[in-house]
Amino acid sequence: MTSHTTSDSTADTTSSGAPDSAPTSNGTGNDTGDDTGDDISNDTGCAADGHGVTGGSTTGERATSGHLRTASTPTGARTRARTHPRPERHILPWLIAALAALALITAGAAGTLAGLLVGPLHREFGWSRSMIGAGSLVSLVMYGASAPFAAALMDRFGMRRVVSGALGLAGTGAALTATMAAPWQFALYWGLLVGLGSGAAALAFAAAVAERWFVRRRGLVTGILTAAGVVGQFVFLPVLAGVIGAYGWRAAVLAVAVAAFGTGALVLLFLRDHPADVGQRPYGATEFVPRRAPEPGAARRAVRVLGGAVRSGPFWLLAGSFAVCGASTNGVMWNHFAPAAHDHGMPVTLAASLLSLVGIFNVAGTVASGWLSDRLDVRRLLASYYALRGLSLFALPLLLSATARPQLLAFMVVFGLLDVATVPPTIALCRERFGADATVVFGWVGAAHQLGAGLLALLGGAARDVFGSYDPMWVATGALCAAAAILALAVPRPRA
Repeated sequence: MTSHTTSDSTADTTSSGAPDSAPTSNGTGNDTGDDTGDDISNDTGCAADGHGVTGGSTTGERATSGHLRTASTPTGARTRARTHPRPERHILPWLIAALAALALITAGAAGTLAGLLVGPLHREFGWSRSMIGAGSLVSLVMYGASAPFAAALMDRFGMRRVVSGALGLAGTGAALTATMAAPWQFALYWGLLVGLGSGAAALAFAAAVAERWFVRRRGLVTGILTAAGVVGQFVFLPVLAGVIGAYGWRAAVLAVAVAAFGTGALVLLFLRDHPADVGQRPYGATEFVPRRAPEPGAARRAVRVLGGAVRSGPFWLLAGSFAVCGASTNGVMWNHFAPAAHDHGMPVTLAASLLSLVGIFNVAGTVASGWLSDRLDVRRLLASYYALRGLSLFALPLLLSATARPQLLAFMVVFGLLDVATVPPTIALCRERFGADATVVFGWVGAAHQLGAGLLALLGGAARDVFGSYDPMWVATGALCAAAAILALAVPRPRA
């Protein structure tokens, strides 16, 4: 039997919590890791459960929760193991991402159902479009306003508690909406409760999951999770429209309530807040990443981070461009495309199906955008999205008709590819410019997104009342997208 000893230097390394020469992550999320480095052979006695090392004179070195243990090893092998540790590659981060995607799908469905309720509520209660639009405006603003505080609360209390609670709040609001009989109740139940709940379980949550659980593939994961929210927002629109047509609007809002409660329960049971909670490293990390100590006063932190961010030019450039993003998507497309198409004689169900086509290509565009954000200049990438989106909106008034002509189908495909593709590069720029506060800053940038969406949702309806057509709204929004492209290019690069 070969005896095993631990050197004094190794003992010192163990007590310090990390090897002296262990490399550190660059935190960028780019695919900078070496997949083919000098990895330790599986025959070295490495074990995943943290127990003792066995074997002869082969390497027994491995890291467990940030500690390094070694057996008698040739000097060269030990040096290679210390300088080229194996990046963590396990399945748990992807399972966490899958559960997060389910939560984002549910939140997305809750966030966009209001557009399908306009007609049924008008027919049943006689409410004006302005009254219903006021409730939608409250929902959009609350959706955005909740994001920075949700991000700070996730740092303080954990993603599991915050997101499950948010979905429970959205489910409660949706269930109460089925009982409403006055416009103020729609603004309270759907606008406030569903808006807050769905917003707290949306993009800030996606950014937090990617930040905590991934080092490699971070941009790709951000794109996938953003696409999941899009699936809820668009792909399920025809399903919910069918439910409304067959069973009434109350059945649709109750279906959203059941989905929110069920998904919230799954999140509470199975979501894990940080790899350190289960003794693992983030995907692609070469060393253990300790959990950041929670800061008391989550609301104060959100306000403090905002106070620092507003004194920097990059924040205003990102917030301004992302406000245009919200105006041109949530504001005009999600709220006014269906009624605009109906003005040209198109059935509402066909318009909803076209929006679902946008959602399908949103998924492809957003995932591709996340992949590209890991590899290209995110400023130019973001500017190109806004410029092309603006051109497509300029063309839309010429394409609307009673049927889905090929030109209109092409527009829906292009708009879908560009729609939510802005999110991964915007998050990447927040990380680049604001570091540890990036998630909270992105929450505030997201609030600007929803503010722009709410304003255009309201102004779009007003433009229809004044001009008798939605055409001026499409042209004006296209011009805003051109301005957003300029803002994206103006975001300065960090000093070397």
